[in-house]
Amino acid sequence: MINAKVGTMFRPFRGVAIGSAVVLLVSFCAYRLHFNLSAAASLDILIVLFITLWFGFWQATATSFAAVACLAYFFAPPILSFYVADPHNWVALAVFELTALIVSQLSTQAQNQKRRAVLLHDNATRLYDFSRSILMLNRREPPGAQIASLIQKNIGADAVVIFDATIPRLYTAGNWTQEDEVLARSTYFQDTNSDRLNSSRWQRVLRNGSQPFGSMILSGDRLTSLMVDAIASLVTVAFERARSFEKEMQAEAERQSEQFRTTVLDGLAHAFKTPLTVILASTSGLIETGQLARSQAELVGLIDQHANRLSGLTNHCLQMAKVESVAIRLRPDDVEISALVEEIAADCCDQVGTHSIRVHQEAGGLTVSGDRPLLAMTINELIVNAAKYASVDSPITISVLEQGSKVVVSVHNEGSVIDPSEQRRIFERFYRSPAIKHGAPGSGIGLSVAMRTAEAHLGRLWVNSDKVTGTTFFLSLPVIGGDRASVAR
Repeated sequence: MINAKVGTMFRPFRGVAIGSAVVLLVSFCAYRLHFNLSAAASLDILIVLFITLWFGFWQATATSFAAVACLAYFFAPPILSFYVADPHNWVALAVFELTALIVSQLSTQAQNQKRRAVLLHDNATRLYDFSRSILMLNRREPPGAQIASLIQKNIGADAVVIFDATIPRLYTAGNWTQEDEVLARSTYFQDTNSDRLNSSRWQRVLRNGSQPFGSMILSGDRLTSLMVDAIASLVTVAFERARSFEKEMQAEAERQSEQFRTTVLDGLAHAFKTPLTVILASTSGLIETGQLARSQAELVGLIDQHANRLSGLTNHCLQMAKVESVAIRLRPDDVEISALVEEIAADCCDQVGTHSIRVHQEAGGLTVSGDRPLLAMTINELIVNAAKYASVDSPITISVLEQGSKVVVSVHNEGSVIDPSEQRRIFERFYRSPAIKHGAPGSGIGLSVAMRTAEAHLGRLWVNSDKVTGTTFFLSLPVIGGDRASVAR
């Protein structure tokens, strides 16, 4: 080991020794062959140039000084003496040295430019191979481990550590250490990039725009700061692409699931329709015969009542499924909201069980341009939904009031409270709060259809809910004659 260290220590002086020895040998041969000063200087210039190409600038510089000494000793009178008598020879030797230095410097610059060009081409090739590889990531596997492996394979990094803070999780490849893992986490949390040239280690924060989402640690002698920046950008793109694919797959799965649920709902509603029609026809026939005993008539009447209710629910499901499956097309008409609310409140008494319905008309005679059946279905849905989650025997309060150029219908109930984090999600299709989805029947479609209906009428639907005041749904619609855009037809 000591010999290896000594060899490494004296390796830079090898070029000086070789150059000086060659200059001395060539000068002696030229002296024996009776070359003049100019011819010998030309040979020494070639030697200095070759030393520059093989070893470097400062070794060539040392060789040029050795060449000046040899020229002065062998070719400048007095011969075989380092004393130079003629001033012209001093000028010649100075010009030789200056020329040797310039040639060495130019040659060194040319070599450096060539090395940089080769390095840039090599880096560009590796980055191209890496960018092609990340386009072929396996979508079924996490991207982090694949990206780390590709960096080691295509870039030639000795160690790779990627920290994905969104999970959070570390992905490694190569000869990584525990220190690299700690450094990856600290790089993300400190949000700082760093180049540790003494250890050939590079730290980069991975950003999506201006927001950091992870970090990357690379180590290797073949890396440069510019190349590491490019790798970090490609890694960011790879993560975002993988997440985009994941979101697309999730959205497609949700779309297919929703389509399947809507199809099942529609199919079940149609399947119930035929037997319900037969039951209603049979009960009506039995009642019309007038030959039933009192107890029998009461039972048949009970069957008829609940069959009618079930038929109404079936029709409601069919209408919901139809609205969910296609874009809403309005058949606008002038609708007087107060009258519509009174009518719906009277018709849905049998759907709210033991809950009473109270109607407060603070603004009468307000008219909107809208599709009457769809508006009726929406208000009915809000009333039935309030009854589902209201406390036992508590009233359902419906209010109609005017707010500027809008008419607002509010439906209030006392009972279960909707968490603030879920007050927007309850209007999503098929969403039901985990806290109450087992407490009341439902499919999670009604409120989403109500929201779509409100938006189709250029209105709004929202909810306020807390433990003190209870839960209130608000439906806001533009009034005819108010400052509003025309309803899409």
